[in-house]
Amino acid sequence: MNAREVPDQRAVDLYLELMISSLTDLLYDNANTVSLDNVAFQRAIREDGRDWPARAHTMIGVKRLRNIRYCAEEVLKADIPGDFMETGVWRGGATIFMRALLAAYGRSDKRVWVADSFAGLPKPDEGTYPPDRGDQHHTQTVLAASLQTVKENFARYGLLDDQVVFLEGWFRDTLPSCAVEKLSLLRLDGDMYESTILALESLYPRLAPGGFLIVDDYGAVPACKQAVHDYRQKADIAEGVIEIDWAGVYWRKRA
Repeated sequence: MNAREVPDQRAVDLYLELMISSLTDLLYDNANTVSLDNVAFQRAIREDGRDWPARAHTMIGVKRLRNIRYCAEEVLKADIPGDFMETGVWRGGATIFMRALLAAYGRSDKRVWVADSFAGLPKPDEGTYPPDRGDQHHTQTVLAASLQTVKENFARYGLLDDQVVFLEGWFRDTLPSCAVEKLSLLRLDGDMYESTILALESLYPRLAPGGFLIVDDYGAVPACKQAVHDYRQKADIAEGVIEIDWAGVYWRKRA
């Protein structure tokens, strides 16, 4: 299918909802499972993205996955130029879903950039980024999913191909000089002030007008929220911040 052919929308809907159920591990009975943060499985908690699943390929929940779908479909309908990208991917679920969206709509003109250290989060650089003082994300070994693991997860869905580009390393080393030319969908999931502000400074100028910026941890991590506000003020961004759920927000870059 080329970039202009119209797919069977019913088939697209079925496929993408199946992907959401699979990526969040909601296809099967989880009654006897406990999440990695020792929370007994509850469907509502999983749907809301409030636990760290033992098996799921994402922890962002159903609403934030559907937000990715909404943003991606708006980009495709409006033919906004640029690739899709997530900074901070854990087991790869959100980027797998981005690639699934391109596959569902037969779009071979965009790539999905998968940016992560694949070794967890860095120790806070409190001198350069004071809002990260005392941050303990680097002690959470559960947040470290290897590059090989993420590639294997893409392969499980038949979505590991040359439209997927992996960018491995600390954001301070990779994002400023990465080969991304233009983006139409940029999703930030780096938790910390440093991870968030570096992604914004390095990548937001490459986001095309009409493209979408999504921030996963805005409502969950105060330092992340502060980074967003600091950058918006510095860059004179007037677009309103729209709430997705208890944690995530997004806005569309004006033309």
